[in-house]
Amino acid sequence: MAKHALEDLDPMFAETVREGDIIVAGKNFGCGSSREQAAFALKYAGVSGLIARSFARIFFRNAINAGLAAIEHPECVDAIRRDSRVAIDLSQNVIAVDGSEFSFPPFPKQVMQILDEGGLVQHVRKMLQT
Repeated sequence: MAKHALEDLDPMFAETVREGDIIVAGKNFGCGSSREQAAFALKYAGVSGLIARSFARIFFRNAINAGLAAIEHPECVDAIRRDSRVAIDLSQNVIAVDGSEFSFPPFPKQVMQILDEGGLVQHVRKMLQT
């Protein structure tokens, strides 16, 4: 599925995305993607995080379950350009954009555990081992 991620929007996406890339999007990102495969396709394509004005509710949860940080931050989206250098620091709750920083509220502890462990399945496996 990663080979077909976002191909309706950008037929070259799967060929040009690189490990660690971050998707920056507008309003209601993921709308119509109620199946978890949409988020997993992005993760397996190499996407490491998502920044958007807003997320569709089900997609947001599926992204977390896949181990993808999904951060709503309209002001940050406005600051990002096609050639911007963007990095997400979950430990500091900061998005760095071309030398500027945008803070965001921390994820709840349980969500951070899921993200740190690479997704919900890995998180549950770890819990069952203890």
